[in-house]
Amino acid sequence: METSTDGGDGTGAAPPVETAVVAAVPPASLSPSRAGDFMQCPLLYRFRVIDKLPEKPSEAATRGTLVHAVLERLFDAPAAERTAPRAKSLVPGQWDRLRESRPEVVELFSDDPDGERLTRWLGEAERLVERWFTLEDPTRLEPAERELFVEAQLDSGLKLRGIIDRVDVAPTGEVRIVDYKTGKAPRPEYAEGALFQMKFYALVVWRLKQVVPRRLQLVYLGSGDVLTYDPVVADLERVERKLLALWEAIREATETGDWRPRPTKLCGWCDHQAVCPEFGGTPPPYPLPVRSPGSAAGAQGRMGPD
Repeated sequence: METSTDGGDGTGAAPPVETAVVAAVPPASLSPSRAGDFMQCPLLYRFRVIDKLPEKPSEAATRGTLVHAVLERLFDAPAAERTAPRAKSLVPGQWDRLRESRPEVVELFSDDPDGERLTRWLGEAERLVERWFTLEDPTRLEPAERELFVEAQLDSGLKLRGIIDRVDVAPTGEVRIVDYKTGKAPRPEYAEGALFQMKFYALVVWRLKQVVPRRLQLVYLGSGDVLTYDPVVADLERVERKLLALWEAIREATETGDWRPRPTKLCGWCDHQAVCPEFGGTPPPYPLPVRSPGSAAGAQGRMGPD
């Protein structure tokens, strides 16, 4: 997110605003989110990673951030005190902290002077937190890690990175990777896509620790479902090959400036329709050098011939 500040000189006129120009750099690593962006729409990846275009906060994503913070902080308490009432009581304080660290989220409720919508929204967050207690028992859990940043470099040179919600380690040394989702579980035919992020993390842990996680677990608070998967080395090797192919496609697009939009139903939720050719827009000038300029349209990231 990008924010700006306004200043005054007492004259009533708006002073000139100095904007720091950050030079664009080619992508140097891959996370599950950015890999998902490229698979969904290469142009979306460009807008987020290379152009770094600002995006408005959403109620759903911000609620997810809030719920994750509450579940992380709950484990600060002794096991016996990890109760649903205590977890719900953490919601207001974590919301205050979120507003301090990310002031842009306040925009979500700028048109809610009476606070009614905010109250409903916070209530929804509390219900998601409460539902978690029907799926897991935190009094019986002692996570080895929470919100763990992981990074590993493959033999190819590709750097993978991400943040794992929770890592549990059994007394026997078996590792379980857990991720909280505040939405609903996908239909069975879409389960493989949902597990991609978890297999990505498992690959990173395997490369870092030479240990294949025993279990991957997705906890869906929106629907009250738990999706589990027990990976094997062959799974992780397939994911690695997929990521290498994906990274090669990203490198090619980076060098040529050819980032093509991929229209789907998800376009309706995209913040960048105004600069997307699929909606009559023009992308901003491509900020990186291109290997074979060809034409201005190619350098601008517009759609080219198939």
